[in-house]
Amino acid sequence: MASSSASPAPAPAGESLRQKRILSSKLYLEVPSSKVPVVYSPAYDISFLGLEKLVRATPLCRHPFDSAKWGRICRYLTREGHLEKKQVVEPLEACKEDLLVVHTEAYLNSLKCSFRVASIVEVPPVSLVPNWIVQKKLLYPFRKQVGGSILSAKLALERGWAINVGGGFHHCSAEEGGGFCAYADISLCIQFAFVRLNISRLLIIDLDAHQGNGHEKDFANDGRVYILDMYNAGIYPFDFTAKQYIDQKVELASGTKTDEYLELLDKALENILFAGLQK
Repeated sequence: MASSSASPAPAPAGESLRQKRILSSKLYLEVPSSKVPVVYSPAYDISFLGLEKLVRATPLCRHPFDSAKWGRICRYLTREGHLEKKQVVEPLEACKEDLLVVHTEAYLNSLKCSFRVASIVEVPPVSLVPNWIVQKKLLYPFRKQVGGSILSAKLALERGWAINVGGGFHHCSAEEGGGFCAYADISLCIQFAFVRLNISRLLIIDLDAHQGNGHEKDFANDGRVYILDMYNAGIYPFDFTAKQYIDQKVELASGTKTDEYLELLDKALENILFAGLQK
């Protein structure tokens, strides 16, 4: 991330509203020095009506996903002595005004339909659950993780590094969710950083096995954001439209070995340094 000291140009009406929402947000908490920049909440884990088992273990889910992995990660770190519970930073939930920084009103309203949410998380039984339960047991954990992603950027600038144990919903864009990603936390995190942290340029390094088509669509024409995406080209989401917005893509085949992977990643990072992050 790079900072800028230049005075910003007058913003159009829509951008002014976005900036107002960002500046009035409460997500950028002041974190005491006794805390380490690891952001997590027990509310991250998704567990209700046994549906979390469907996500991991049955053919009903097209996009298998461990919906309780976040807690397991933190419990492991605590058990091994790498982290103390009292050191962890708990984020706030991203509220509607926070989400509207990127998302459209129409998209957020669509999440009031359980059938729509079931399509996004790719767990069909969710469509049969009353939406108030879906909001509380499924979407609330997602919104807490969004708050964690946004806060992590602030902590990273203050401390030199930060980790949000959750988040990374890279299949979600401003107007469309999918692949177990209901909110575009990456896009939100970046928009907050532009305004609140005075960031002028930013690099996304997406190393998930799947193509990060959500943030690619959101920053398709934004020269401030450079995207490196390294993914398996033979699996979901096959988003060929979003691919054209990747500044540097590294497409892998199933079965790629560790040494080859790391060599390709090193080369990609070197290319970025030589290019100077210029679009």
